[in-house]
Amino acid sequence: MTTRRGGLLDTYFYFFMSLLIATVVVYGFGQTVAGRLIHPDVPRPFLLYVHAAAFSLWVVFYIFQSALVRTRNVWLHRRLGWFGGGLGVAMLGLGISTAITMSRFDILHYHLADAAAFLIVPFFDIFAFSVLLALAIYWRKKPEFHRRLILVACCALTSAAFGRFPSKILPFEWSFIGVDVLILLGVAHDLIVNRRIHPVYLFGVPAFLFCQIVAWYTYLHNSPNWLRIAHAILD
Repeated sequence: MTTRRGGLLDTYFYFFMSLLIATVVVYGFGQTVAGRLIHPDVPRPFLLYVHAAAFSLWVVFYIFQSALVRTRNVWLHRRLGWFGGGLGVAMLGLGISTAITMSRFDILHYHLADAAAFLIVPFFDIFAFSVLLALAIYWRKKPEFHRRLILVACCALTSAAFGRFPSKILPFEWSFIGVDVLILLGVAHDLIVNRRIHPVYLFGVPAFLFCQIVAWYTYLHNSPNWLRIAHAILD
């Protein structure tokens, strides 16, 4: 059995991470929400507002679920988990459809040359989130697996927020580093508290990082093969 050594760090870690993720999301999107959603120069598709509402609800839900565990309301946490599963499924459809819709919007209204190439980044983010969430649901009766999978899934969703950070803090081309730092906080927590890395991090994080690097490399280098696929999706 794992010996707990972390004290307050172990007790409040996941709740703290839920607040940190919310802070990243609020700060990142706070840089652009006024100009792109509240007072846009060109009216945005309604789907974008639905997407923003659903993903914001997920962040609030994650904080609430973390708080329920921290206050030992595990029964309610588990009952509400099915709502989270349904919301996660909705986010998969919303994430993909919104990425396609906004890529078409950016090409039509702003003539962004890299809009098609960039499509692979939000596709990866929502795919990673969905796979991790599915595994978390599958292992919902194994808390040590479940909580880590949910954490990494939520970290994956912060990519768009980090991408909106001021360039002097985090250049857009390196925004994925912000996601990785959040995930590595989970690894550091394991090393401090348990003196070992949990299999979720040991096997899952390298796979996540590899796919993440492939996605960003494909985007930044305008892979011809991916561009053919992206244009076929957008046409």
